[in-house]
Amino acid sequence: MTDTPLSAAAPSPPVGTRPSLSIVIPMYREQDNVGPMLARVHEGLAHYGGPWELICVDDGSLDETGARLLAVGAEYGPHVRVIRFARNNGQTMAMQAGIDAARGDIIATLDGDLQNDPADIPRMIDELLARDLDLLAGYRANRQDAWMSRKLPSRIANRLIARVTGVKIRDYGCSLKVYRAHVIKQVRLYGEMHRFIPVWAAMVTSPSRISETAVSHSARQFGESKYGISRTFRVVLDLLTVFFFLRFRARPGHFFGSIGLLLGFLGSAGMSWLAFVKFILGEPIGGRPLFLISVLLLVFSIQFLTTGLLAEMLSRIFYQRQEGPLTIAEGPALAGDSWRQDLTAESDSAFSRG
Repeated sequence: MTDTPLSAAAPSPPVGTRPSLSIVIPMYREQDNVGPMLARVHEGLAHYGGPWELICVDDGSLDETGARLLAVGAEYGPHVRVIRFARNNGQTMAMQAGIDAARGDIIATLDGDLQNDPADIPRMIDELLARDLDLLAGYRANRQDAWMSRKLPSRIANRLIARVTGVKIRDYGCSLKVYRAHVIKQVRLYGEMHRFIPVWAAMVTSPSRISETAVSHSARQFGESKYGISRTFRVVLDLLTVFFFLRFRARPGHFFGSIGLLLGFLGSAGMSWLAFVKFILGEPIGGRPLFLISVLLLVFSIQFLTTGLLAEMLSRIFYQRQEGPLTIAEGPALAGDSWRQDLTAESDSAFSRG
């Protein structure tokens, strides 16, 4: 992939009235959607009024998706950039590759199945800027999908995610989102975590700067969906990881330590009772199941406590290696050494008054 300057679609208002934009579209086995998708994007962005680029990521498709992206993209110009994976890595990695390659101040993501309407992007960008948000997610107000295989799993997943994470987004599964680039580039996606992007973004910005808006949705015309009701179970597993990172990313010792202390308390209580039985009542305890259970609980307690200590050490090493200062959303910053001069002046004034 060759880097070229961002190009403004023609016809368009004078470049510069809107921020630069990068549109990221991951595609997998969508050969019949390549031509219509690129045409829809250019129609929707024809009057954007700012420089924009389109980044299409072929996620190791075995059909003609990659070849058609290169051929059709070349017809539109150098602002259409194509990234091709040697093998299938999943939608999350494809989206991350596109975000990494994006050069615009605003980044928009959407699926390559033509169910999202690219014409919604300019309106979403205006709303993002007007409301001073860092992330604006779309939700499919009139979703055109099968109820049992698509809508039901999404409703279950959305309610689970919102309840566990506390980030109230109605439609986590909608890929049509717009972000400020400096925020989304601080988020690293892996596994199948693309559906949790608002949650990950809430770790680097205030949840109050994350919102949603209604977007158009159409029925799939070409190809077939790669997802079904089975993804609900995968969401549950991913949700456990998200919950852990949300609550204990900076203090993993609290998670493992709490479990270790609970197990240690139960094991100690069991051993205390057995000591009472042995030394006060004079009864044998070697053959009692409680003896083995109490010993195992104490062993597990030690394991969890030591795991918590190791996790704390790794966490400290991780945060010490992070470069750059903490991000401050608001507040005046003192430039250079002026704070030294201000403090010196205050001290001299106080001394003269004394």
